[in-house]
Amino acid sequence: MSPPLLAAEDLSKSFGVTRALNGASLRVSPGEVLALTGPSGSGKSTLLHCLSGILAPDSGRVRYDGRELTTLTDRERSALRRREFGFVFQFGQLVPELTCQENVELPLRLSGVRRAGARGPAAELLARLGVSEVAGKRPGQVSGGQGQRVAVARALVTGPRVIFADEPTGALDSRNGEQVMGLLVAAARERGSAVVLVTHETRIAAFADREAVFRDGAAVERQGAR
Repeated sequence: MSPPLLAAEDLSKSFGVTRALNGASLRVSPGEVLALTGPSGSGKSTLLHCLSGILAPDSGRVRYDGRELTTLTDRERSALRRREFGFVFQFGQLVPELTCQENVELPLRLSGVRRAGARGPAAELLARLGVSEVAGKRPGQVSGGQGQRVAVARALVTGPRVIFADEPTGALDSRNGEQVMGLLVAAARERGSAVVLVTHETRIAAFADREAVFRDGAAVERQGAR
């Protein structure tokens, strides 16, 4: 295995008296897809949020590309999420007031790219994911499958080194879910991006290279189906 791009070491995290993570450790290499699986409440999403710098662990370390995330300032972590991380969530979380094209352009615009410069990369990704026809529509005017493809395009538009996907197919039927996962994994592999995927579905975890099964806030890693 190549050196890890992202690694968690002995993470613990509690919310009040509830311990969400209990010594969780894992590593992800460039271009690798890692699935985090396990029952609800086992700590999967909490780990994803710690890995991406959204949450700070109570103890343990998260290292990304040689840097320790817990030592960065809030501003530095925000910049990292904006420029080097991409996110896909269960319900897309697209901005309803913007068109689908504008939603995909948004991460570039927040990073200081002018509208003219953001337009081309966004349109290219919408075409790559087969949803060019919804570019001018707002999220409320498109289907769930189309909206989730737009969300994948938005996650990829900055060329992120890590993509965090939290139940990205949970709101889709089987056919659309598998199509979205196939497109996400293919697009990530083309760019050499690592993917950290939270799912409770075996068929979706099968897209991963490796699987980390969560129980009581800790993980046991095993090879994926590929």
